[in-house]
Amino acid sequence: MLAALGLGSVIGILLGLLGGGGSILAVPALVYGAGLSLAAAVPASLLVVGISSATAALPRIRAGQVRWRIAAVFGGAGAVAAFGGAALNRLLPARVVLLGFAALMVVAGWRMLAEQVSRGGACALPGGGVHWRGCLPKSVAAGAVVGVLTGLFGVGGGFLVVPALVLVLGLPMQAAVGTSLVVVTANAAAGLAAHTDGAGAGQGIIVAFTVAAVAGSLAAARLARRLDAGRLRRWFAALVFAVAVFVAVQAISGPGG
Repeated sequence: MLAALGLGSVIGILLGLLGGGGSILAVPALVYGAGLSLAAAVPASLLVVGISSATAALPRIRAGQVRWRIAAVFGGAGAVAAFGGAALNRLLPARVVLLGFAALMVVAGWRMLAEQVSRGGACALPGGGVHWRGCLPKSVAAGAVVGVLTGLFGVGGGFLVVPALVLVLGLPMQAAVGTSLVVVTANAAAGLAAHTDGAGAGQGIIVAFTVAAVAGSLAAARLARRLDAGRLRRWFAALVFAVAVFVAVQAISGPGG
């Protein structure tokens, strides 16, 4: 229980400082730090992702930074696809899932090191709207990919949603972040519903981890403005790479399935 509280606090602090991304470490922390099985760690991670994303989305909703039509397309496709990802999670051996998760962490770390994307994309209209006739299939496909990853690995996928919204649909960064938080919340809720079979295991640890993560994120959010965001992201990307290597080594050297 103490390990769950400590690790949850660390994940929450990272979420609060970075505004997202910290939840990529939730599954490894729960599996290797708190001793949960992968089947229990994925829904626990989704719970943290959903609550933290919903909390972060509230002020952006009040500020009018959410494009609801786009959120409905991405979130709707992602929510349906999350059930497919959860089904795939149950079919694959735990070793394969963890190796895939390690690869996804490398992608997430690379995205954190990349420079901010600029607004663009063939889907953007001059008045700030979206050319839906030509870009609806792209939007549904992108939302479905993120949904599958959510159900399969227990991640929010915000590090993929934001670039897609900016580069493909041409949203300004503030609107992309706000819309992404709504999409991630919907995907996490769908993924959690799809993982009801594993959600009952280790409930005390899951509750302690989630409460500590939310408390840590709220406390750290006050410090975020005083720190160098670029340096924080570089340090965190290095941590993600290191954990990815650890997860991969453990998956390869540990017992199969």
